[in-house]
Amino acid sequence: MKLRISKWLKKRYPQNFILRNPYVGALIILVFMLGFILIYRPLSSHAAKNLSYIVTMSIYSLSSAISIFVFIVALRQLKYFSNRKNWTLSKELLSIVFTLSGMAIAIYFTGFFVEEPGPRWNLPTFFDSYINAFLIGIIPFLFFTIMNYPYFKTYNIAPVEVTNDGSSGFIEQSIQINSKLKKEKLSFIPSQFLYATSDGNYVEFYLDRDNKIDKEIIRNSISNIDKQLSQVPFFMRTHRAFIVNVKKADIRNGNTLGYRLKISGIDDDIPVSRQYTRDFIQLYNQYTK
Repeated sequence: MKLRISKWLKKRYPQNFILRNPYVGALIILVFMLGFILIYRPLSSHAAKNLSYIVTMSIYSLSSAISIFVFIVALRQLKYFSNRKNWTLSKELLSIVFTLSGMAIAIYFTGFFVEEPGPRWNLPTFFDSYINAFLIGIIPFLFFTIMNYPYFKTYNIAPVEVTNDGSSGFIEQSIQINSKLKKEKLSFIPSQFLYATSDGNYVEFYLDRDNKIDKEIIRNSISNIDKQLSQVPFFMRTHRAFIVNVKKADIRNGNTLGYRLKISGIDDDIPVSRQYTRDFIQLYNQYTK
């Protein structure tokens, strides 16, 4: 049982939307917390000092949102959490706990400025802030984590295969890409995939099949396709409109502000946006050297 849970936690998992987008994530937390508190008035919440209830809760919600942003950014500086391409369910859960702990600390210290003067410097008051932060803050985090569950099972790399000459290599399993059109599907093995690019409501796939480059079109968003491909460690989103097989790419030119990639048999360069350069270089060094 323990072995099964450990294997499950180490499996690749798409990163939570809030963790992946700290600016938007902080805004989501702000809106959700304020709306939730004003509608349900949970946890014996009350107005403070000479402030109205709405102003009091707005201050707490704003403090929580700012702390979420700060702690997510800080989390990215830690090596263990820096590469979202190698994201796992265990990293997902640890990140949520770490981030909500930061929110709890922010709520605790905000109380010193908002609430009436009193004996707040004690463990019971801190734990009360901690519990309140988790009970409310966990809801939007779990919502986005659960939304990614269908992609948890989309692709799996089998164990090492031993060939006739004694060498080894990965067994490639077919990847099934779902479309927004029920009857439209696409399948290929990882080594065939070169890159995919967004074209309006469609995504164009470029595949190397028997040394011939095929173009396949699926009706879907690039973000949805990125999630479907997230289990393959060497596939990476490099731009808002591009996903690339890092093993097939060569750096043509650029720096930390952005790169241009070249793939054999493809005339056009593929961009790597500034926000993706760090993760790209890590993967590029891992799979091409």
